[in-house]
Amino acid sequence: MMYPVKNVCFTWQDKTVNLLVPDEEEVRLIYNRDPSAAFPYWARLWPSAYALSRFIVENNEYVAGKRVLELAAGVGLPSMVAALSASEVCCSDYLPEAVELMQRSTQLNRFNNVRCELLNWHHLPETTRADVLLLSDINYDPAEFEVLYGVLAKFLNNGTPILLTTPQRLMARPFIAKLLPLCTRNEELVIQQDGSEDVRISCLVLQ
Repeated sequence: MMYPVKNVCFTWQDKTVNLLVPDEEEVRLIYNRDPSAAFPYWARLWPSAYALSRFIVENNEYVAGKRVLELAAGVGLPSMVAALSASEVCCSDYLPEAVELMQRSTQLNRFNNVRCELLNWHHLPETTRADVLLLSDINYDPAEFEVLYGVLAKFLNNGTPILLTTPQRLMARPFIAKLLPLCTRNEELVIQQDGSEDVRISCLVLQ
C-alpha cells in the first residue's frame, strides 16, 4: 500500500536534501481502519536516521567518493545525504513500497548516482559489495540479532567499514556490547524532531 506523502527538507550545515515521507497521521488513520495489518515501521523518519545523516555531513570522509550501501533504509535519508558526495549509493530495503518511495526521492533530488534496490539481509547476494555500509535503527528485534551479527561480520571481513546508529534501548545493550570490540569510534548525538523530546542516539563506526 502506498500512503499519502509529504516532502521533508533535511538541512544540516550547508547540506540539504528533500525526502518524500508518508504522512504519519494518514498512516495512523489507515492502520486504525485495519489493525490486523502489519504496522509500516519503514514509513517513519526515525531519530537514528537523522543522527546517521548528521554524522555523515560532519564526517564526510567516510562516504566521499565511495560506493555506499544502506540496508533496511526505510525512507532512505542517510542514503540521500551520502549521495551528495559518494561516487555511488545503493539505497535498499526488503519492502517494495519502501523502495518505490526511495526511488521517487532520488528523482526529486535529481541524483544520478543512486539506485534503489530490493535487498533482504537474510538473503544478500554473494556479490554484494560496498566501500562503506550504513545502518540505522536495525537492532530492534532480538530475534534478528544473530542474523545481523552474521551480516556485519561478512562486511567487516571484506574490509568494509560500517556506520551504525541506534537509540539506547535496554533490550539492544547485549547487541551493542558484542560490537564494542570492533568499534573504532563511538559518539552520542541528541536528536529532536518536530518539538518532540530529545532522543539520545549512539553512533558507532565498526572496522
